[in-house]
Amino acid sequence: MKPEIKTQIAIIRIVGQVGINIKIKETLDRLRIKKKYSCVVLENPNNSQLGMVKFVSDFVAFGEINQETYEKLKKARGKPNNPTFRLHPPRKGIESKKHFGIGKGVLGNNKEHINKLIERMI
Repeated sequence: MKPEIKTQIAIIRIVGQVGINIKIKETLDRLRIKKKYSCVVLENPNNSQLGMVKFVSDFVAFGEINQETYEKLKKARGKPNNPTFRLHPPRKGIESKKHFGIGKGVLGNNKEHINKLIERMI
Protein backbone atom coordinates (compact mmCIF):
# COMPACT_ATOMS: atom_id res chain seq x y z
CA MET A 1 0.00 0.00 0.00
CA LYS A 2 1.15 3.48 -0.82
CA PRO A 3 1.01 6.07 1.92
CA GLU A 4 -1.75 8.59 1.27
CA ILE A 5 -0.42 12.02 0.37
CA LYS A 6 -2.49 14.63 2.14
CA THR A 7 -2.87 17.96 0.37
CA GLN A 8 -4.65 20.97 1.76
CA ILE A 9 -5.69 23.95 -0.32
CA ALA A 10 -6.59 27.22 1.38
CA ILE A 11 -8.98 29.51 -0.50
CA ILE A 12 -9.44 33.14 0.60
CA ARG A 13 -12.08 35.40 -0.91
CA ILE A 14 -10.56 38.78 -1.79
CA VAL A 15 -13.26 40.42 -3.92
CA GLY A 16 -16.55 41.50 -2.33
CA GLN A 17 -20.12 40.73 -3.40
CA VAL A 18 -21.09 43.83 -5.38
CA GLY A 19 -21.40 43.37 -9.14
CA ILE A 20 -20.47 39.68 -9.30
CA ASN A 21 -21.95 37.37 -11.93
CA ILE A 22 -24.61 35.00 -10.54
CA LYS A 23 -22.70 31.87 -11.64
CA ILE A 24 -19.59 33.01 -9.82
CA LYS A 25 -21.63 33.88 -6.72
CA GLU A 26 -23.21 30.40 -6.73
CA THR A 27 -19.81 28.76 -7.11
CA LEU A 28 -18.40 30.76 -4.19
CA ASP A 29 -21.44 29.74 -2.11
CA ARG A 30 -20.83 26.07 -2.95
CA LEU A 31 -17.24 26.48 -1.78
CA ARG A 32 -18.67 27.98 1.47
CA ILE A 33 -16.94 31.33 0.92
CA LYS A 34 -19.74 33.86 1.32
CA LYS A 35 -18.02 36.98 2.68
CA LYS A 36 -14.92 38.98 1.86
CA TYR A 37 -11.76 37.83 3.70
CA SER A 38 -13.26 34.48 4.62
CA CYS A 39 -11.17 31.35 4.17
CA VAL A 40 -11.91 27.67 3.71
CA VAL A 41 -9.40 24.80 3.68
CA LEU A 42 -10.11 21.84 1.38
CA GLU A 43 -8.44 18.59 2.37
CA ASN A 44 -7.65 16.30 -0.56
CA PRO A 45 -9.83 18.22 -3.05
CA ASN A 46 -11.49 16.23 -5.82
CA ASN A 47 -11.65 17.24 -9.50
CA SER A 48 -14.98 19.07 -9.19
CA GLN A 49 -13.68 21.19 -6.30
CA LEU A 50 -10.51 22.00 -8.22
CA GLY A 51 -12.63 23.00 -11.21
CA MET A 52 -14.70 25.35 -9.03
CA VAL A 53 -11.52 26.92 -7.65
CA LYS A 54 -10.20 27.45 -11.17
CA PHE A 55 -13.53 29.01 -12.22
CA VAL A 56 -13.42 31.63 -9.43
CA SER A 57 -9.65 32.22 -9.50
CA ASP A 58 -10.13 35.91 -10.44
CA PHE A 59 -12.00 36.51 -7.16
CA VAL A 60 -10.00 34.42 -4.66
CA ALA A 61 -6.44 33.76 -3.57
CA PHE A 62 -5.58 30.09 -3.17
CA GLY A 63 -2.61 27.83 -2.67
CA GLU A 64 -1.29 24.82 -0.83
CA ILE A 65 -1.16 25.46 2.90
CA ASN A 66 1.38 23.79 5.17
CA GLN A 67 0.41 22.04 8.40
CA GLU A 68 2.03 24.62 10.68
CA THR A 69 0.01 27.50 9.21
CA TYR A 70 -3.16 25.40 9.30
CA GLU A 71 -2.68 24.74 13.02
CA LYS A 72 -2.16 28.47 13.67
CA LEU A 73 -5.32 29.23 11.68
CA LYS A 74 -7.36 26.71 13.66
CA LYS A 75 -6.02 27.99 16.96
CA ALA A 76 -6.60 31.68 16.21
CA ARG A 77 -9.81 31.61 14.17
CA GLY A 78 -11.31 28.13 14.45
CA LYS A 79 -14.75 27.58 15.93
CA PRO A 80 -16.35 24.15 16.48
CA ASN A 81 -18.37 22.77 13.54
CA ASN A 82 -17.65 25.77 11.31
CA PRO A 83 -15.64 25.03 8.15
CA THR A 84 -15.13 28.73 7.34
CA PHE A 85 -12.48 30.92 8.95
CA ARG A 86 -13.11 34.67 9.15
CA LEU A 87 -9.88 36.62 8.70
CA HIS A 88 -8.81 40.24 9.06
CA PRO A 89 -7.69 42.30 6.07
CA PRO A 90 -3.96 41.67 5.56
CA ARG A 91 -1.50 43.76 7.54
CA LYS A 92 0.40 46.21 5.33
CA GLY A 93 -2.42 45.91 2.78
CA ILE A 94 -2.69 44.12 -0.52
CA GLU A 95 0.02 45.07 -2.97
CA SER A 96 -2.16 44.76 -6.01
CA LYS A 97 -5.22 42.58 -6.38
CA LYS A 98 -4.66 41.70 -10.00
CA HIS A 99 -1.39 41.31 -11.81
CA PHE A 100 -1.09 42.29 -15.43
CA GLY A 101 2.08 40.54 -16.50
CA ILE A 102 4.13 41.95 -13.65
CA GLY A 103 4.03 38.81 -11.56
CA LYS A 104 2.69 40.57 -8.48
CA GLY A 105 -0.74 40.47 -6.98
CA VAL A 106 -2.82 38.29 -4.73
CA LEU A 107 -5.59 36.87 -6.89
CA GLY A 108 -5.17 33.42 -8.37
CA ASN A 109 -2.76 30.65 -7.44
CA ASN A 110 -0.25 31.81 -4.82
CA LYS A 111 1.33 28.37 -4.34
CA GLU A 112 3.42 28.45 -1.13
CA HIS A 113 3.04 32.24 -0.69
CA ILE A 114 -0.50 31.67 0.62
CA ASN A 115 1.07 30.80 4.00
CA LYS A 116 2.59 34.30 4.31
CA LEU A 117 -0.73 35.90 3.32
CA ILE A 118 -2.68 33.87 5.91
CA GLU A 119 -0.21 34.76 8.65
CA ARG A 120 -0.66 38.46 7.82
CA MET A 121 -4.45 38.00 8.06
CA ILE A 122 -4.70 36.04 11.34
